[in-house]
Amino acid sequence: MRKKLSRQFIDILARLKMKDCVFCRIVKKELPCYEIYEDKDFLAFLDIRPLNPGHTLVIPKKHYRWVWDVRNIKNYAAVVRKVANAIRKAMKTEWVISLVIGEAVPHAHIWLVPRYKNDGHPAGWLDMNNVKKLSEKEMRNIAGKIKKFL
Repeated sequence: MRKKLSRQFIDILARLKMKDCVFCRIVKKELPCYEIYEDKDFLAFLDIRPLNPGHTLVIPKKHYRWVWDVRNIKNYAAVVRKVANAIRKAMKTEWVISLVIGEAVPHAHIWLVPRYKNDGHPAGWLDMNNVKKLSEKEMRNIAGKIKKFL
C-alpha cells in the first residue's frame, strides 16, 4: 500500500511539473518550434540557441525527466539515428555529435549537433558559449533542408 501511494505521489508531482515544462508546451503546440520530425511518440526540432546550424533536439512527447527513463528507448534511439542521418545529409557533414545533458530543461532530450571545419568549437567537444545567431528565415530554411532527408 505504501509503495502504491508513493508511486501515485510521484506521478502527481510529475504532472504538476509538466505544466511548466517548455518542451511539454512545445509538444502541445502552445509554443512554436522549427519542427524537423514528429511521430506519435517523439518530436525533433531545431534548438533556438544553436551551437551550429542544424543543432536539433529530439524529445519524447511524453514527459520523462531523464533519457534513461524513456520506456521505449529502442524506438527513441531509432528516431535519433534517423534524424542524425538526415542532418548529416542536409548539412553536408559527416560529423554529428550526440549529447545527453538534461540540466537546462527537465525533460528528456538528446542534442544532435553537426560539426563543421572551423566551426569555432574545440576538437572533440563543443564550446557551450559559442551560440550561433541565425535569423528566423535561416532557421526555417535549415529545418526544411533537414526534413527533405527524412
